[in-house]
Amino acid sequence: MTDADATADAVEPLSRRAASADPPSWMARRGLGWSPAGAANLLTGFGGFSAVQELRYGDGPRGTLDVYAPPRAAGAAVVVFFYGGSWQSGAKEIYRFVAAPLARRGHVVVVPDYRVHPQARFPEFLEDGAAAVAWAAAQARRFGADPRRLVLMGHSAGAHIAAMLATERRWLAAVGLRPEHDLTGLVGLAGPYDFGPLRDPVLVEIFGGPHRPETYPINHVRGGEPPALLLTGARDRTVHPGNTARFAARLRAAGGDVRATVYPRPGHVGLIGAFVRPFRGLAPVLADVDAFVRSRPPADKRGSTSGLATDPAATDPAAIASSATANRRA
Repeated sequence: MTDADATADAVEPLSRRAASADPPSWMARRGLGWSPAGAANLLTGFGGFSAVQELRYGDGPRGTLDVYAPPRAAGAAVVVFFYGGSWQSGAKEIYRFVAAPLARRGHVVVVPDYRVHPQARFPEFLEDGAAAVAWAAAQARRFGADPRRLVLMGHSAGAHIAAMLATERRWLAAVGLRPEHDLTGLVGLAGPYDFGPLRDPVLVEIFGGPHRPETYPINHVRGGEPPALLLTGARDRTVHPGNTARFAARLRAAGGDVRATVYPRPGHVGLIGAFVRPFRGLAPVLADVDAFVRSRPPADKRGSTSGLATDPAATDPAAIASSATANRRA
């Protein structure tokens, strides 16, 4: 299988095979049943963090998010995690097994739902993602996090969303943020950053054509992107590891700070499954993400000369919340 063949098939939706281990009433509402992800959530357990669910950041049934926080989170980083699902499926509750281990290590983790096909097409899930990031920046202090330590993270289709928000500046600009100054990091797990031409008719419908370069994060790199940690598995047959290699090379060519790793053992689902204790031997994904997030300083200490660090309106959560609310109502 060639690189182009593998990337054209895009993302196998983890959530088609995954449901939550949460109470049956939730599963019935979502139409989900028992699954490997349910088992992963059981293995994750419930101690060492707090969770607040169904917080609203946008309109409609998909405009909610969950927040996971450590008991004492003074000055913690806030990680906004976008799950995968071929831009067609997924549910935030499934991914407690990703958020909880990070919260136990001292980070505040925000997991939003976002609109998916057939209710949404490109770029509507980016608009939702931007609104969720604005909410996280505005509400970070409420959970003990530092809004200047804002990290975007995603797996598979979610990594595409995170990377697009970090590279194509207009999406965050619409909610009053600037990725080159307001983001302190990007974590991409098995992301499609340079894919196509698409052959799957549903994906062609989602993106408005088989080959639209403007939908590829790699084509929006121009320098000033936040430092990036890009991880993938050598056995990934869903999103070819070449996506990670090419995106990392493009970021470096633009002067970016990038760490890219291809783990030899995991595939596409195994990469995210390595967050669960029994499977951490597959690859040190959790340890690497934790170390990267922990290393990220507040964004205004990354050498910005924009004056943003001395502009109270730019860093005050209330000001950002007001901007985000105005954009959602527009």
